[in-house]
Formats: sequence, structure tokens, C-alpha cells
Amino acid sequence: MTNLKLVSASARKDIIKMLELAGSGHPGGSLSSVELVVSLYFKHIKFNAKNPNDPNRDYFILSKGHVCPVLYAVLAQLECFSSDELCTLRKANSRLQGHPAKDKELPGIEVSTGSLGYGLSIGAGIAAGLKQAKKDNKVYVLMGDGEQQEGSIWEAAMAAAHYGLNNLCGIVDNNGLQIDGFTKDVMNVESLVDKYKAFGWNVIEIDGHNLDEIDNAYLKFKAEKQKPTAIIAKTVKGKGISYMENLVEWHGKIPSKELIEQALCELDELVK
Repeated sequence: MTNLKLVSASARKDIIKMLELAGSGHPGGSLSSVELVVSLYFKHIKFNAKNPNDPNRDYFILSKGHVCPVLYAVLAQLECFSSDELCTLRKANSRLQGHPAKDKELPGIEVSTGSLGYGLSIGAGIAAGLKQAKKDNKVYVLMGDGEQQEGSIWEAAMAAAHYGLNNLCGIVDNNGLQIDGFTKDVMNVESLVDKYKAFGWNVIEIDGHNLDEIDNAYLKFKAEKQKPTAIIAKTVKGKGISYMENLVEWHGKIPSKELIEQALCELDELVK
């Protein structure tokens, strides 16, 4: 059985290494999303790395596209492409752009994302099409909590409940921070649990770093027969790196060489 704690620690190391080589990117939200993406890909999503366009696959949409390093790290561990390619993040002509790019034909990328607020609408559209075709594929959409300030999120939430899209799972990486500060200060989105419930969703609130809670949440989603599911995952921005945790300045800043070394040492200790 795969040790998902080790996979998560390894993914965090790859994220730090990628961003160091790129010289730019978004460490905070990439690190807060790790367990959510690792658990999904290693235990729950129907996805064949050797045949990523299998019509029977489940769909994953990274609505908060700027945290694509976490997705690239996990896809590389699944051998969708060589881990050597991770060092090309954000380079000219690389398949690993700073936001997921469908036109680069990278296995596992369903749609180009990055303009916040659209992922749930895209996911709801795919889920509705699958329903109409009487297919049982699932659709997973990972969003940020700052992203919940976008009105299009709530249009999609309303439509998904109205059409009974129980094949749609919206996952909110609720780390409490966005580029300009704490979400509660920029534009308060709480209570997300109450909001999604009011829109008619099945809502599950979890610790987004607890692999058992994440596992149970995905299982509950797959068992839901009537409603779309929202997993509100409480997380820590910059999780796993002591000097990054819960600090807004690490939303989109790359550490110095010395701090990179410290981060990798801390992650090595986690692996041990």
C-alpha cells in the first residue's frame, strides 16, 4: 500500500525544487493543497496514467490554476511524464506552464485554468453532459477560498444543485489567505459551509491535511445520490515549511537559496 504521507512529503519537495528553478510561482497555495490532491489521485479518482484520455475517466479541474506545481508533482509521481520535466516549470515552450495549459498536451490537464471563478462552471457543465449521456464519471474541482468571492462560483453552485449533479465534487482549499491578505479582511466569504448548504449542496467540513478525513470525504461524495458535494477543507497556507505557514507573503514569492535549503531539510525530516 502506498504511504500517502511519504508521497505528500515528496510532492512538497518537488514543489519547492520546481519553484526554485523557475524563479517564480506560488508556493503557499500549492503546499496547502498537497494532501487533497495526493489522496484524490492515489486513492479515488478514476484515472489511467497510461491512457489519460480514456472516455471512462473521472475529471479533475484545477480552478485555482496558479497552484499547478502540486498537480504537476503528483502527475509526475504517477508517471504521466518523466520527473525530469519538472525542472522546466514556467520555461518558454515547456508543457509545465505557470497555469495549466490544455494546448500543451500534458497528460492529466483537462482544461486551461487560471482566471479565478470559472472552474466550477466548467466542472458543472462537464458533469451535466455526463449525466445527460448516462455516464457515471465523476468531476472534481479544486478551488481556493479567495476564489469564492467570484459571483460565477455561486451561479455554478445554484445550477449544479438545481440539476442534481451528484457527480460533481467541489473542493475548497480553505487556507484563509489570498494575495492581498486574509480572506476575512479582503472580502469575507464565511461561512462557506452554510453558504453551500443554503445553495442545496451536500457539505462536508474537514481538516484538509488529515488523510483519513480526506479519504472519508471523497467516499461520502461518491455515495451521494441526490446533490453535488462541497468539501470545505481547512488548510494551512505554506503547510510543511515552518517559515511559510499562514503568512500571506508566501502566496507568490520564492525563497532565497538559504531558505530553500532549510525547507528541503524540514521536508527530509518529515520523510524520516
